[in-house]
Amino acid sequence: MLNITDVRIRKLSPEGKLKAIASVTLSNVFVVHDIKVVEGQKGLFVAMPSRKTSEGHYRDIAHPITSDFRQLISQVVLDAYQQAMVEEQVSA
Repeated sequence: MLNITDVRIRKLSPEGKLKAIASVTLSNVFVVHDIKVVEGQKGLFVAMPSRKTSEGHYRDIAHPITSDFRQLISQVVLDAYQQAMVEEQVSA
């Protein structure tokens, strides 16, 4: 089983729906970049890296296979984003 060993948040402008981009390191051997933190109608959610197809749809290029691991990644990324926001407020 892979473990999440590091999460790095790159914050973007507080305006707009895209709030941040994250990179997640798995078991210190594999990293997934361009995981997005997005503000949706029901609050923040995590979107996996994706690419636009020739038909104009977006398709994930990296994603968890199980819903449990998807939930784990989402929770860890959102927690890291919230922590980064707190740190930004403290340093401001």
